[in-house]
Amino acid sequence: MSLPPFASFGTDAIHFGQAPDSVTGAVIIPLSLSTTFAQASPGAHTGYEYARTGNPTRNAYEECVAKLENGKHGLAFASGLAATATILHLLKSGDEVVCGDDMYGGTNRYFNRIAAPHANISFKLVDMRNVEEVGAALSETTKLVWIETPTNPMLKIVDLAAVVPVVRAKAPNAIIVVDNTFLTPFFQRPLDFGVDLVLHSVSKYINGHSDVIGGLVITKSDELNQRLRFLQNGMGAIQAPFDSYMALRGVKTLHLRMVQHARSAQVIAEFLEGHAKVEKVIYPGLASHPQHEIAKRQTTGFGGMITFHIKGGLPQARTFLERLKYFALAESLGGVESLAEHPAIMTHASVPAELRAKLGISDTLIRLSVGIEETEDLLRDVQQALDAVEL
Repeated sequence: MSLPPFASFGTDAIHFGQAPDSVTGAVIIPLSLSTTFAQASPGAHTGYEYARTGNPTRNAYEECVAKLENGKHGLAFASGLAATATILHLLKSGDEVVCGDDMYGGTNRYFNRIAAPHANISFKLVDMRNVEEVGAALSETTKLVWIETPTNPMLKIVDLAAVVPVVRAKAPNAIIVVDNTFLTPFFQRPLDFGVDLVLHSVSKYINGHSDVIGGLVITKSDELNQRLRFLQNGMGAIQAPFDSYMALRGVKTLHLRMVQHARSAQVIAEFLEGHAKVEKVIYPGLASHPQHEIAKRQTTGFGGMITFHIKGGLPQARTFLERLKYFALAESLGGVESLAEHPAIMTHASVPAELRAKLGISDTLIRLSVGIEETEDLLRDVQQALDAVEL
């Protein structure tokens, strides 16, 4: 069994920061589209001046998700990568980032092909599962530690209770960031382990309906919030009011969706693990996962993402992906609909080939984002696609 559920999560998702409108009594946060706000006297405003700096709809959304992560401040961005880029602007030329070797392809691309050459920031890629390796990579110039757990796409689990103290001891001034996109605060709250910032790609589970691009950063630190607010306002990569409205609506059902995502993923992972045409299944909820016990100590559930190696080669992987009916062959994840993809060709094609080979992102690797359709229908879909594979 994993950790018990966080108390009042669903109630907070529906109500926190979302009091009925003081003017009309509307029970749903209104969509505020105004770009500017009237002032009673120069400098005497209601808390809102210009929509890039603050917007009532966005602010309500930020307050709600901050509460769900057990944080104090939330900042909503135009995309997950906009949030990532803003965090990197906390650094200066010559600083160093220690990050996981297995991470979202877009993050890897931004770090190594944009921030490294253009901002003179160096990046050390390490296996975050190895605490000794993390400690050895830290130095006086390490100003940021970037963690994904579970990682994308290999679903490695990083032991936050072990890694965070090592960072604090060896690089006390480093900012620790955890990308919590895969598990969401419903299953994992990294701030409770002492990290500084939590990041989300809102396009995934937080919004949950594959119709919003967005990013989030949550923190307990007043100082980091102030610095990030300045950068967000100055750089302008804010979440639009309509997208904030949509994402806040999505958050209201996060607790219901995540339960079904995980329930179906467990069933499908167990089925795949016993199938003759499957070489290996990677899912934190399986006892065979190398960090299964860590996941049980660190999370309240195991999420809706499954990675597996099909037997054979690229032809077999293609057949499986082409024959799926309910699992759409598409990039992204975390929506109500199930998705399947081929990381080496699709989401992680920008990762250097040698690193893909080292991580095991091969032609036989398939990633499933298990949606909230009926479990039995998804299971039958996977089974019939495997039946079509010839070895």
